[in-house]
Amino acid sequence: MSLKVLVVDDQGIVRAGFAALIDAEEDMTVVGEAGDGVAAVRLAEELSPDVVVMDVRMPELDGIAATRIITGNENAPRVLVLTTFDLDAYVFEALRAGASGFLLKDVQPAELLQGIRVVAAGESVLAPSATRRLIGHYAAAPAATPEVSPRELDSLTTSQRGVLTLLASGLNNAEIAEQLGITVGTVKSHVNALLRKLGLRDRVQATILAYDLGLARPNPPGAHL
Repeated sequence: MSLKVLVVDDQGIVRAGFAALIDAEEDMTVVGEAGDGVAAVRLAEELSPDVVVMDVRMPELDGIAATRIITGNENAPRVLVLTTFDLDAYVFEALRAGASGFLLKDVQPAELLQGIRVVAAGESVLAPSATRRLIGHYAAAPAATPEVSPRELDSLTTSQRGVLTLLASGLNNAEIAEQLGITVGTVKSHVNALLRKLGLRDRVQATILAYDLGLARPNPPGAHL
């Protein structure tokens, strides 16, 4: 079954290029295109795509606001933000608006296609620079007030807390499994359980929450992400 993708970008030639790239894949189909945030919100509701590839800077309604509206709806599609501008505000706002990923437009075609598949599967994807900025932000900023109550956090098992901490450091399931000496299947079970208990959409939201709660700490300068 093909993944249904909605492509949103205010530049027609860029939009057409992304659409052609995606449509060439056997497991993906572009179900619609939009040139601004207002049209994106409308088409996301009408077409029920699995993934929305979303530009940030657009007329009428920008991509951040459109993402917030789209992901706030029931049975919302995943949103992969794709932008030319590698700016702190865009990274943080896109993720907090509910995006499941953030990539730059200079990404290689194969990476974009893989990113779409990853977010469609319920995972998250971040450009390396976005990961560094996210971690750097929490290294410098005062702790935010989390939206999760201590009681909800206490519902996590010790194993689930450990997985949450490693997840927030940027490790994938295989790396977490290796570090904890458990199977990848067990890691997936822990991730699904902690997302459900904390009422989170995906790993991006879990990462943000882990930093807010102080469960994860920024890597020291020069550390591998």
